[in-house]
Amino acid sequence: MIAARLEVEDAQLDSPLGMTSPVVRLAVALVWLLGLAFTLHPIPPVVLAGATLAAGLTLGGIPPVNLGRTLAPVWLAALAIGFSNTLFSAANGDPAAATLATIGPVRIATEAVANGISIGLRVAAIACVGAVLTLTTDSTRLADALVQQARIPARFAYGALAAYQSIPRFSEDLATLRQARRIRGLRGTWHPRLFVGLLVLAIRHADRMAVSMDARAFGAGPRTHYRVQRWTWPDAALGAAAVVILAIALSLGR
Repeated sequence: MIAARLEVEDAQLDSPLGMTSPVVRLAVALVWLLGLAFTLHPIPPVVLAGATLAAGLTLGGIPPVNLGRTLAPVWLAALAIGFSNTLFSAANGDPAAATLATIGPVRIATEAVANGISIGLRVAAIACVGAVLTLTTDSTRLADALVQQARIPARFAYGALAAYQSIPRFSEDLATLRQARRIRGLRGTWHPRLFVGLLVLAIRHADRMAVSMDARAFGAGPRTHYRVQRWTWPDAALGAAAVVILAIALSLGR
């Protein structure tokens, strides 16, 4: 399966975190990710990941099972990234670096382990922020907020929304093409012709979507909004709390 449709439950959308502006949550995620890029200390990602998980489980109402299922593959990737950076670090070849362990012909330096742990924790923290943002944000609300509050052009925002919602259709089209090959007596495994069929179906879907948007006079002029997005005091509270948490995390990592 190429992609699966992610449905955000009403419990998360109606939670205190889900009721805040998606623009604020997206801005918080981007600012935190930017802050992590300027530190190599392991404490800041731990603090930000802990704050994110606590907010998602309490304020976001995310079931622990759903959050764990979402984070498990990304945390495994973070572990692999940290291990590979430890194993292939340039510090392992530095004779002046302190040796932590020797595995056969491979020498593991203390600095290499510290760098690997730091990188792995940053990837894990980024995964936590992205997972909580995704599990508490509806794509349609996000597009509405980007247009009304962030003043993003409607063509770009709703065009990106239409493309995002079309991605899960690839898995359905792939399953249909594989079943069609089996009906004709061919193997339903991977074959280059499947990609050609997927391309043709994607072009057809895009054409239908363009026609439907033109039929609704999309882009013809000023439009009203069915779901009006307004700034509220929880948005300001969330932004202020995020800045304070980031400042504390970075100060602890000095």
